[in-house]
Amino acid sequence: MNKNFEGLQNVNKIHMIGIGGISMSAIALVLKKYGYNVTGSDRNEGDMVKVLRENGINVYIGSNAELVKDADIVVYTSAINQHDSEFVKAKSLNIPTFERAKFLGILLNNYKVPICVSGTHGKTTTTSMLSSIFIDANLDPNVQVGSKFTKLNDLNYRIGESEYFILESCEYVDSFLNFPHQTAIILNIEEDHLDYFSGIEEIKESFKKFILMLPKDGILIINKDDLNCLSLINELSEELCSKQIRIYTFSLSDPTATIYAKNISCNIKGFYSFDVSDIKGGKTYGFYLTVPGIHNVYDALAAITAAYAHGIDFDIMQKSLNEFCGAKRRFEFKKKIGDNVLVYDDYAHHPTEIKATLSAAKQKEHNRIIAIFQPHTYSRTKELLNDFATAFKDADIAIIADIYAAREVDDGSISSKDLVEKICENGTNAIYLPTFEKIAEFVENNIKPNDIVLTIGAGNITDINNILK
Repeated sequence: MNKNFEGLQNVNKIHMIGIGGISMSAIALVLKKYGYNVTGSDRNEGDMVKVLRENGINVYIGSNAELVKDADIVVYTSAINQHDSEFVKAKSLNIPTFERAKFLGILLNNYKVPICVSGTHGKTTTTSMLSSIFIDANLDPNVQVGSKFTKLNDLNYRIGESEYFILESCEYVDSFLNFPHQTAIILNIEEDHLDYFSGIEEIKESFKKFILMLPKDGILIINKDDLNCLSLINELSEELCSKQIRIYTFSLSDPTATIYAKNISCNIKGFYSFDVSDIKGGKTYGFYLTVPGIHNVYDALAAITAAYAHGIDFDIMQKSLNEFCGAKRRFEFKKKIGDNVLVYDDYAHHPTEIKATLSAAKQKEHNRIIAIFQPHTYSRTKELLNDFATAFKDADIAIIADIYAAREVDDGSISSKDLVEKICENGTNAIYLPTFEKIAEFVENNIKPNDIVLTIGAGNITDINNILK
């Protein structure tokens, strides 16, 4: 029996183009649970395609216009080619079509408490941490996050029965402006996605719109240590006041923040501990993370602040975060090779993220750090080239693979060799290798006892871990 989703009345069959994506697959499974007839197509087989089929959803590999003929609506990912035969057929038959973010916004309108986690970095980990806390608090949230993690049975979504919907929300192409939210979390604001945004000022304008979408008496969770976040609070102070928005802040440096981390320390594994005091009761709680890096302290503080704003006890937060073991591809341990050489994998694809990942690695016991990086998109590599060039200072060797094109076409104006040259100019030993096989061969021939090897990037660089021996 269909859930009575507002906006989907009289809809039975929903066809999804690009259904195997991390977000599209989660949407498909929600729709399937609530009784909709869901079909889909994707360019490739994959883990989520397998999960979809196991849940009774027919997935076609390739494009087949016949699949959309009897669909009531068609949902598509922005990554598809607009000449895709299914998309063209839907348009010719006047079947309503919805880009993924717009359709997800329709679904979110059916929940009283959408909680949207935004920011340039840390969204996946913070969403995962906050979801874990809400689950442990027996609040039965609906969840959609950009990676799989243990608390969701190694999936990236959860279907709950409550009015809470915790959603990772990205600013790219203003996607998060499609999502109604009762709580907005902003972790940080930096330059990124410069194939869409003209620069930091346009990015800040997008985040302003995101904040102003909050309803009266909504909740804003924001990083008090981030200058761009602070400037938005100041610029929007009158509007926030008139809408009676409840503002909660978190910080590592400002004791006046709602949630402030003190007594911060790091052990030889690169794991941080810190104390937080309940500003109402005064009791102090110790948090001991088992995910490395100071950036994860910020993610934890954001999750604690959001949980606090929603009335969750600190005892529950403490237990949940102290047990949190990370999301997939976020400094994920993959294997041990050679003589105690530890191999990790991380999704970092922005200079700030790479610096944070390598800094976390440096805090672990190690001999050398070998970073294997696959740049993600030509535009990001070109626009942030100088920032990428300085991001590898904590690596002893940086191996750079070919740029992962994603949604872009190579115009010849930037290459991985250009990045290698810049990294070397900044004093880090860097080399370019054209294939994963060549990279794996180099690593296997050059590793020394107790080295750390890190595969880094948002593309398919993680596949090297299937080759390394």
